[in-house]
Amino acid sequence: MSRSKRFENALKFAARLHAGQTRKGSNTPYIGHLLAVAAIAIEHGASEDEAIGALLHDAVEDQGGKPTLRKIRRRYGKRVARIVDGCTDTDKMPKPPWCQRKKDFVASLHTASPSIRLVVAADKLHNARAVLSDYRNDGEAVWSNFTTGRDGTLWYYRSVTDSLLGSLSSDDHQLETLISELNRIVSTLAQECGGPAPSTFCD
Repeated sequence: MSRSKRFENALKFAARLHAGQTRKGSNTPYIGHLLAVAAIAIEHGASEDEAIGALLHDAVEDQGGKPTLRKIRRRYGKRVARIVDGCTDTDKMPKPPWCQRKKDFVASLHTASPSIRLVVAADKLHNARAVLSDYRNDGEAVWSNFTTGRDGTLWYYRSVTDSLLGSLSSDDHQLETLISELNRIVSTLAQECGGPAPSTFCD
């Protein structure tokens, strides 16, 4: 992907939307996560639309719901809006129960477009790497940052990863590489913190 004014505009828009927001359990500005997800996506062949979708992947869920999605559609077009919508587990406030949202999101990945799967995989990879790093530094205290603690977090990462693995196409080598790396990190995280979560966590 070549540098463009459209991407730069999206970066500024994302920075405004998420101004004041920080990462869970830290004072790190949230824009750092969005930049990291965009970088991972670009490293794995993202188009400009996919890279912009990566910058804005949390905008609807965290910053305004459907009105924000409409703004994204007007600014950056239908394709970017579809990517962002596909990365969003809810646009409703108050949010539905955690397990309901996550199960529905995992199920949606089976039929999601390659663009959505690319951005979701990049997002989950950056998040899983951060959780693994925090676990190595802080131990069990890290799970206090998550609504459902250790078991819910591990169940969700494994469920997303398995859904992405199940929808892989043999001719998409860059996406395959990305999802394989996600699988490695999620497996390492589970192994280091005492084994996988129950597969029935949200049943």
